[in-house]
Amino acid sequence: MVLRTAKTFSLRVRCPYGDFDDWITVHHRIESLEQLCGAPFEFECPTHGAQQGFPLEGVEKNPSSSASKNSTPPCTPKSAKPHRSSERKPFHAPVRVYGWSKSFGTFHEDTTTLMFNTNGALVRMATPLELGENLFIVNKFTKEEQEVRVVFKDPQPDGKFDIGLAFAKPVTTFWRKTRRNPRAPEALRVFVRGKDRNGNPFSQSSYTLDISEDGARLDNVAYLTAPGEIIEVKRRWHGKGRFRVAWIGQLGTSESNQVGIYILDSGKLPWHVKLAKPIPPKFPRKS
Repeated sequence: MVLRTAKTFSLRVRCPYGDFDDWITVHHRIESLEQLCGAPFEFECPTHGAQQGFPLEGVEKNPSSSASKNSTPPCTPKSAKPHRSSERKPFHAPVRVYGWSKSFGTFHEDTTTLMFNTNGALVRMATPLELGENLFIVNKFTKEEQEVRVVFKDPQPDGKFDIGLAFAKPVTTFWRKTRRNPRAPEALRVFVRGKDRNGNPFSQSSYTLDISEDGARLDNVAYLTAPGEIIEVKRRWHGKGRFRVAWIGQLGTSESNQVGIYILDSGKLPWHVKLAKPIPPKFPRKS
């Protein structure tokens, strides 16, 4: 039996939120560098506290040099740590997260953000999502949505999970509280086509409650049961468009039997109505 010599390694780790890199030193290890990089290690992020993750890379330290035991490898000095492109803010914004999860199936869940920035958000959810899954998030202030990817998952004592959601690219206007394209009250008769929960095609008439340049709010669409479904909305000879269902009003609320839809093909709206520009608010002049 050949005894392996214990060695010292430096491993580069990264906070799951992606804003902090550091090197940690592990002593008296008999595993190979490849084995160490395939195992999770605990480390401390100055922003988010104790974290755990797999090393991005590692190097064997020279045991003959006592000074090297506590030094950082010269290839990545402390000053070279990447900084956030935008500050993460601990704000609570109401959102709806929906999509399809490998472990749960189709779902939609209303929650609030724990913090957010232009790159995504951290939310607490009961749905057991998996890392790498692609979902959709809806800002309930503006009813706008973005595709997101699960990049972080941390179980909580109450049985829920802290989930990190990342946009494909930074979105500077997603977290505002007012719509980019305001909706105007407009009652237009339209025809809705899609598939119900059993996969059977349906077609029915409906009316818009209000419209905008990127979506609408429909009334009394009975066959839709979950956000994320794709439907076709047609207005007689004016044309048709494909929409994704962004939200569905819950029973017992003022939005019961209502659905919010978001255009998939930009510029292909089935209504040709010129929307009035919103009047900017007047602020009192300072004395």
